[in-house]
Amino acid sequence: MILALLGFSTIAVFLVLIMTKRMSVMTALVLTPIIFGLIAGFNPTELGKFGLDGIKQVAPTGILLMFAVLYFATMLDTGLFDPVIAFIIKSVKGDPLKVIIGTAILTMIVHLDGDGTATFMIVLSAFLPIYKQLKINRLILTTIVALSVGLLHLVPWSGTSARAISTLKSDAVHIFNPNIPAIIGGIIWVLFVAYHFGKKERNRLGIIDFEYNHQDELNEEQRHLRRPKLLIFNAILTISLITILIKGWVPASALFVTTSMIALLINYPKIADQQKVLKGHGTNIFLVSSMIFAAGIFSGILTGSKMIDAMANSLVSLIPEQHANLLPTLTALTSLPASILFTPDAFYFGVVPILSQTANQFGIDSLEIGRAALLGQMTVGFPISPLTASTFLLVGLAEVDLGEHQRFTFKWAFGTTIVMTIVALLTGSIHI
Repeated sequence: MILALLGFSTIAVFLVLIMTKRMSVMTALVLTPIIFGLIAGFNPTELGKFGLDGIKQVAPTGILLMFAVLYFATMLDTGLFDPVIAFIIKSVKGDPLKVIIGTAILTMIVHLDGDGTATFMIVLSAFLPIYKQLKINRLILTTIVALSVGLLHLVPWSGTSARAISTLKSDAVHIFNPNIPAIIGGIIWVLFVAYHFGKKERNRLGIIDFEYNHQDELNEEQRHLRRPKLLIFNAILTISLITILIKGWVPASALFVTTSMIALLINYPKIADQQKVLKGHGTNIFLVSSMIFAAGIFSGILTGSKMIDAMANSLVSLIPEQHANLLPTLTALTSLPASILFTPDAFYFGVVPILSQTANQFGIDSLEIGRAALLGQMTVGFPISPLTASTFLLVGLAEVDLGEHQRFTFKWAFGTTIVMTIVALLTGSIHI
C-alpha cells in the first residue's frame, strides 16, 4: 500500500512539475523518481542499478529515434520529395477540391520524417500562398494538415511512438505493425474529410487559374543541399528501408544507423556538407532522443522498486473484472481528449505504465494499451493540443486563432480516432 501511494505520488508530482513548467521534462523524469525512491527506503546504489536497467531497456529506441530523424531530415534536404510537391501543386491548379486533397497527400508524404515542426514549415510554405490566392478558408488548411500529420505520427520513429515503445519495452514490429490497418483506415477517413471540405469550397469559390512554383520558394541554403541527380538512388534506399522495417528483417535501430550513414555519405561526400546537415538537425535530434534515456531512468526506478506493480494491483482492485476487457478500447477512445490534458511525456511515461500493468493483471496483453493510446494521444491529438509548441507554429504560420482551430478540427480529429479504433478492433490490434 505504501509503495502504491509513493508510486502515485511520483506520477502526480511529475505531472504537476511539467504542466506548471516548474521543471523541464528531462529534469523531472530523472529527479522525481530518485527522490521518491529515497523516501521509499532504497539506497543510491539500488536506485542507480534500477536507473541503469531502465536505460538499457530504452537504448535501442533512443538510437532508433536519433538516426531515423537524421535519415528523413537528410532525405528532405536532398529534395527527395520535391518532385512529389511540384507534381501535387501543378496538378491542383486552381481547383479548391484538388488543392485540399493535395494538401492531405503532401502532408502525409512529408511527415514520413516524424517531425511535426518541419512538416508544418514545408507544407504551409508550399500551400498557404495557394489558399490565400484562391481565398480558401485557412481553418481548412490547418485542419487537413493537423489530421494528416497526426495520422502519420504513428510511425515508429516519431517522438510519440518512441515513447510508447520505450515505456512498454517493445519494438516497432509489435507496436507499429499491428496498427498498420488502422492507419490505412485513418488515411481513407482523412481523404474523405479533405474531399468533403473540397466539394464545399469548390461550390463556394469555383475554379480559378493561377501560377505558383515551389522551387522559387527555396532559400539559398536549401538549394545548396539539393541532390536532384541522386533522386532515384534516394527513392530506392527509402523504399528498401521502409520495407525492411515493416518486415522486421533487421533490428530497426541498426537499420537506421546504417542507412542514415549511407545516405549522408552518398549525398554529401564532403565532410563540410555532412556537418552542415548534422548541425541543422542536431538540436532536434538531441532533445528528442535524450528524453528517451531520461525516461529510461524514470521507468527503470518505478519498475525496479516495484512501485508500478503496487499501483497496478491497487487499480485492479477497483475495476470490476467483468468490465476489464474494455480497458484497451476505453484507452483508445479517450486517447484524443487526453492530448488536451497530458503532454506526451506525462501520458506515456506516467499513465501508460500503470494502465499496461493493470491490463496484465487481467490477462490482457499490455502492448494493446500502447497501440490503443497511439490511436489518438499526441498523434492525432497533438496538432490541436496547447501543450505542444508545434501546434502554435501551425496556427501561427496559417495566421488563424488557436481556439478557432481547435473547435473546427476537434470533431474531425476525434472521428479519425474512432475510425482507427474500429479498424483496430476488427483486425485484432486491440480486443474487447
